[in-house]
Amino acid sequence: MSRMNLPRLVVAALKGGAGKTIVTLGLLRAWHRQGLRVVPFKKGPDYIDAAWLSRASGGPCYNLDPFLMSKDVILKSFAFRAEVADISVVEGNRGLFDGVDELGTSSTAELARCLDAPVILVLDCTKVTRTAAALVLGCQNLDPELDIEGVILNNIATSRHETIVRKTVERYTGLPVLGAISRMKEDPLPMRHLGITPYDEYPGALEALDRLGHIATESLDIQKLKTIADQKGGWRVEGIDELLFPREEIPASQTPVIGIFRDQAFQFYYPENLEALERTGARLVFLNALRDNNLPELDALYVGGGFPETQAASLSANEVLRDRLRHAIYQGLPVYAECGGLMYLGRQVIWDKKAYPMVGAIGWDFIVGERPIGHGYTILEVTSPNPFYDVGTRLRGHEFHYSRPVPAGRGNQGRLTCRVVRGHGFDRGLEGLVFKNIFGTYTHVHALGSPEWAIHIVRAAMQYRLMSRSQATEIETQ
Repeated sequence: MSRMNLPRLVVAALKGGAGKTIVTLGLLRAWHRQGLRVVPFKKGPDYIDAAWLSRASGGPCYNLDPFLMSKDVILKSFAFRAEVADISVVEGNRGLFDGVDELGTSSTAELARCLDAPVILVLDCTKVTRTAAALVLGCQNLDPELDIEGVILNNIATSRHETIVRKTVERYTGLPVLGAISRMKEDPLPMRHLGITPYDEYPGALEALDRLGHIATESLDIQKLKTIADQKGGWRVEGIDELLFPREEIPASQTPVIGIFRDQAFQFYYPENLEALERTGARLVFLNALRDNNLPELDALYVGGGFPETQAASLSANEVLRDRLRHAIYQGLPVYAECGGLMYLGRQVIWDKKAYPMVGAIGWDFIVGERPIGHGYTILEVTSPNPFYDVGTRLRGHEFHYSRPVPAGRGNQGRLTCRVVRGHGFDRGLEGLVFKNIFGTYTHVHALGSPEWAIHIVRAAMQYRLMSRSQATEIETQ
């Protein structure tokens, strides 16, 4: 093992909504516009924030999560991405020490220790002055080994307010205040039912990012922040890509083609998942469920999560694609569908008191409510045969859905093949809906935490390819 420099920062806060996303986006945008190679990471199983971070930096955003991944995988994944960067920035989630238990397991603090990364604490200063120092002191004392290197003040009301908070924080904590952001009259990132509006659905997204980059340049000591990031050493493990992405030996003539719906309805894909499919041996074809009428010749289909409810009218209007996909599924096409993708395969989506016909491959309606049905980390145990996982497999993932399934047909309701060890799941402690070669689930898995995921999808695609080609040959010879 040889070492190399990997400049890095973790941006954290005392709670969700304190401003760490605003700060992180501003820093990424400012450094990107200065010509630096910036690689963003998001702590946790987040898609929407990660997409914004990606656009701000001009490159992919990768997820790091101590619940979903081992420490070894986190280190290898980080090094694999960060070695090409001038600086890597990790945005935390929730509060700095918030994890899955009272010990802070899987928290942002745990990730920062794992990466040996300096932490910059974003402090929401709404209606607080000297007490701000007590909050920072609490973080220092709760975990003295954590490397907190500075504080950024957010929601500052006046110059006097800033002066008092800055002086008290620096006097009592010994930490430098590396900038202060004034309270904004309106949120530059519009919110809706699942959090920030996705980048692709917000017409003013680019202007918002440029505005945040300007605020960071004017209000934060970005040079000092870069110096703090540069102070940390790094690591390098030879053959990281082979260790992270198992490969299947597939002849070029048998390369399976896997379709991916990627559009405004289906946006939730970890870049590592798509990489894993390609590195395992598949060729990916990207499709638009809103506009494409043709369904190309595929060996498998992966439909990720997203917002089929907000795009329900357009999805429903594309009857040609819905009919062709339903026909392909009944012919045996392997389909792996997560959350929004699962909803799309149902009979209809009911949202805002309106019903929108969907693919109709499975006999379930999906009713979208106003509150989350399932939200948080999940653990599933595979209990019966299915197209993609071996019985006995344990899957760690994440769910965040406002919809609930309601039986709506006979003969195509399928069967549930997983037991929910943690989380809500599909129905009454069960998950993993199987019908034909569909595997539908509310749980999102990450390929680096579940390496068997990509392997089994590619194998299912190869089997279907061989079967369909064999059937085509038989028909030609008759």
